Amino acid sequence: MEMELDGEGRMVVRPLLTDLYQATMALGYWRAGRACEAAVFELFFRHCPFGGSFALTAGLQDCVRFLRAFRLQDADVQFLASVLPPDTDPAFFEHLRALDCSGVTVRALPEGSLAFPGVSGPLLLVQLLETPLLCLVSYASLVATNAARLRLIAGPDKKLLEMGLRRAQGPDGGFTASIYSYLGGFNSSSNTLAGQLRGVPVAGTLAHSFVTSFSGSEVPPEPMLAPASSESPTVDLPASVNLWLKRVCLYLGLEEQEPHPGERAAFVAYALAFPRAFQGLLDSYSVRRSGLPNFLAVALALGELGYRAVGVRLDSGDLLQQAKEIRGIFRTVGAQFQAPWLESVPIAVSNNIDEKELLRLAQKGSEVNVIGIGTNVVTCPKQPSMGCVYKLVSVGGQPRIKLTEDPEKQTLPGSKAAFRFLGSDGSLLLDLLQLAEEPPPKAGQELRVWPRGAQEPCTVKPTQVEPLLRLYLQRGQLCEPLPSLDESRTFAQQSLSRLCPMYKQLQNPAVYPVALSEKLRALVDSLSARGPL
Repeated sequence: MEMELDGEGRMVVRPLLTDLYQATMALGYWRAGRACEAAVFELFFRHCPFGGSFALTAGLQDCVRFLRAFRLQDADVQFLASVLPPDTDPAFFEHLRALDCSGVTVRALPEGSLAFPGVSGPLLLVQLLETPLLCLVSYASLVATNAARLRLIAGPDKKLLEMGLRRAQGPDGGFTASIYSYLGGFNSSSNTLAGQLRGVPVAGTLAHSFVTSFSGSEVPPEPMLAPASSESPTVDLPASVNLWLKRVCLYLGLEEQEPHPGERAAFVAYALAFPRAFQGLLDSYSVRRSGLPNFLAVALALGELGYRAVGVRLDSGDLLQQAKEIRGIFRTVGAQFQAPWLESVPIAVSNNIDEKELLRLAQKGSEVNVIGIGTNVVTCPKQPSMGCVYKLVSVGGQPRIKLTEDPEKQTLPGSKAAFRFLGSDGSLLLDLLQLAEEPPPKAGQELRVWPRGAQEPCTVKPTQVEPLLRLYLQRGQLCEPLPSLDESRTFAQQSLSRLCPMYKQLQNPAVYPVALSEKLRALVDSLSARGPL
């Protein structure tokens, strides 16, 4: 997305990040004298992504920021004038210059909800908003849902790191993915811009290039390191590491020359720079014969000074099996050298991890603590698009419906409200869509509803009823403070926790039903019966 900074230094979408036909339709509405008619559009998706039956709503904050900042600049209007017919009435462009979202109302699910938001306002304007709003919601919701699936597979205890910026579809796609993978349940991101602008926790250590850049002949300009919590004399860390390497190699049955000297020099350099956050990347050469003994020598040398290594990372091979072997060696080496803290050093893994591999790494008995996922969270390879749509449902208070040869593409007419029905145990029963003018359903009230796609109605009696849509923007004014990213993330995790029993098997998930009220169903039947002329 093409973006610029708003008054708070955060990125917002520009109005011309849109399709040309939005501008041509705007001209058509204006010429027809319909520019200011009240209209309602709904932004929704037809199928839950990834073959599942839930999605997380995301992108609301970005949409609200976009709407509140919406204004066509002179350069924008001049460009539109250059691509529209040359005989276009100049008064149309003056109308565009005066546009803002002071007449726009937004009702939506709170960010992080299990997914039906609606946008209303002047017809010409809310038509212009279609493409930017779809752009802001579709990918954000797709990534958040993808991240939530990965979190459900990993379970609550594994830490998930998003590290897909280098594989993302452009810088803006990478930025969006970092934000909304965090909302979906990841613990942190490698993307520092997402940390700076949106408060996403950032994490990262070193790559193979850092390790392989050292040959072993390098001499640190300042090799001395002070103890962590005392005024004792400084210690020559490289010399201490060499002494520990002898002891470690002897214990592990390795020749002292087997561990790569360049790798060891890289670890020492990193430890001198980050004595309180030392982590070893073990597979630049050989995990068993080089990376592991070099790491242990540096970690034990730091341990003598009161520092604790924060982890190791594996990036190739059978990650699950290697993690088990490394944990075993940590236990025996820790016992041998009176370093019990070594047993609990976190083990991080990465290497094109997808849902199948994540399921292996999350199994009972896995010694993996941190899992880095890049490509398979940011590119959403199982489904690269959410398929969100933005459809007109009402103009001038009159319902509108789209009838096509494809029944799946038929829309639901009228401005609507949505409610979630829950059972006595808090389980989710269904979501009910009804016309906005209908009285809201009540807990304990028996209702006849029409499940989507069903030929017959059913009766339901909810123990609890939750309204889903909230009023966020009314005639351009913010109606309530938007939650922070952390608050939305917490809300998303609470929502997902209610679904967990339904999603033991993500590949064959339980179907969560959506139903229509009798009045909405009757309106659909009435308008559908007219058919195309």
